[in-house]
Amino acid sequence: MASDIEIAQKATMKRITEVAAKLGIADEHLEPYGHYKAKVSLDYVDSLKGKPDGKLILVTAISPTPAGEGKTTTTVGLGDALNRIGKKTVICLREPSLGPVFGVKGGAAGGGYAQIVPMEDINLHFTGDFSAIALANNLLSAMIDNHINHGNTLDIDPRRITWKRVVDMNDRALRDIVIGIGGTANGFVRQDGFDIVVASEVMAIFCLATSVKDLKKRLGDIVIGYTRDQKPVHARDLNAHGAMTVLLKDALKPNLVQTLENNPAFVHGGPFANIAHGCNSVIATQSALKLGEYVVTEAGFGADLGAEKFLDIKCRKTGLMPSACVVVATVRALKYHGGKDVKALNTEDLDALGKGLVNLERHVHNVTTNYGLPCVVSINRFTFDTEAEIAMVTDRMKALGANVVLAEHWAKGGAGAENLAHEVVRLAEGKSKPTFVYEDSDSLWDKMKKVATKIYGAADISAPAKVKAQIQAWQDAGYGSYPICVAKTQSSFSTDATVRGAPSGHMVSIREVRLAAGAQFIVMICGDIMTMPGLPKVPSAEKIDIDDDGKVVGLF
Repeated sequence: MASDIEIAQKATMKRITEVAAKLGIADEHLEPYGHYKAKVSLDYVDSLKGKPDGKLILVTAISPTPAGEGKTTTTVGLGDALNRIGKKTVICLREPSLGPVFGVKGGAAGGGYAQIVPMEDINLHFTGDFSAIALANNLLSAMIDNHINHGNTLDIDPRRITWKRVVDMNDRALRDIVIGIGGTANGFVRQDGFDIVVASEVMAIFCLATSVKDLKKRLGDIVIGYTRDQKPVHARDLNAHGAMTVLLKDALKPNLVQTLENNPAFVHGGPFANIAHGCNSVIATQSALKLGEYVVTEAGFGADLGAEKFLDIKCRKTGLMPSACVVVATVRALKYHGGKDVKALNTEDLDALGKGLVNLERHVHNVTTNYGLPCVVSINRFTFDTEAEIAMVTDRMKALGANVVLAEHWAKGGAGAENLAHEVVRLAEGKSKPTFVYEDSDSLWDKMKKVATKIYGAADISAPAKVKAQIQAWQDAGYGSYPICVAKTQSSFSTDATVRGAPSGHMVSIREVRLAAGAQFIVMICGDIMTMPGLPKVPSAEKIDIDDDGKVVGLF
């Protein structure tokens, strides 16, 4: 079979005006970026508010493994399949970050015959949204140091500046740096550091804002640090939020593209789920719900991260709630969770599969019991999956009340996911009583403890005295009603990336906490997770190239 990029490059795309017409969006509401991608005007988005909502379908997955699971591929394949069975469906995805594209993960436009296109554009610069987010973030950084250099009338304590610069690249050398060296003309010397763009609070605000007005207010609420007498300093105190909003005003318009089967897809915003809240923009999701009968969206990494944050942050803040949930897995990945070596996953091993199924069981339990959502398990089928292995997965899931559907959209496109689509419709048309893992009224500490014990299977949480005191200080300062956003490894329910399966009774240690007052959540950084990743020994960038005809190769 051809590679993902070869399939994408051979696609017969329709002009974006034709794709938009499927949703009833007239040409005058589009701002095209070439022939095959466009932004939708915010005036048009605002005009949709009186329309009823379609049904929201959340696609999540087991804890990711080197074997791969195919969550984005399933999201695209399911969206195409729902359209094939007569349901007017819109897909909502996040924009890929260049860090993983040139690092180890690769692109995020799906795979095989379940992709969004133009694939190269989406995985690279796209419509420039990430550049705008980085510029807005770094404008605030520049204004902070400029203010201090020109007299510091706000009495900002350089030792207590919490705002970091960002770049959309995996660059470990920038995690901790010193700025201002080289003499007085370069400002005051202080410690600083970079995060990756997707970890920026500006990204989180961008994805949670519901309008330009809301965006500007949230940007103004950002706490950049503290004065010498420990009072918070906001972006609005520096008069930075207006200019930041100007940089983001066009980026805030949702991006419309298409699948290989020419069905509409919004791709907008891109926070990571292991260090941020892992959901596409609220504006894109709300717009899609007004335009389609069904909206299929994904939340990053496993359900312990992406789905938890989708529900406890995005849904809590917006009133959105999925009508059904799809948990994606592969037999290969489940055998990996059962301890099998990644090089030996293509051979039948019922013992390893049986052990690894505990990971899927916990994710399904969390979705159905802790959140009260109807759930189907979608198995991305490989030719070397045996009947005995499929039967074991089906039987174990049946005990939890979840049906298993084999999906072949990677090889067959939407036609390979029609059975999944029918099961999703059946679940979505039923009744459910969704809930959250914690209440707004719970303390910040108790919110973290409930997520750790209920979702991760931990025995308890811990934190150094300094971190615990900071959490309590924010509680006392009025931030206690905020949800929490946990930054931890995506590879395990624990904070140890090497622990597979479904560990229980472990301790979740909070290493650091960050206030995201504009995004309106508290970030709990656990274990060894970094908000600025590094490149692997052999990064994907080494394989990406362009031939003499200008065709991109090696991108996946």
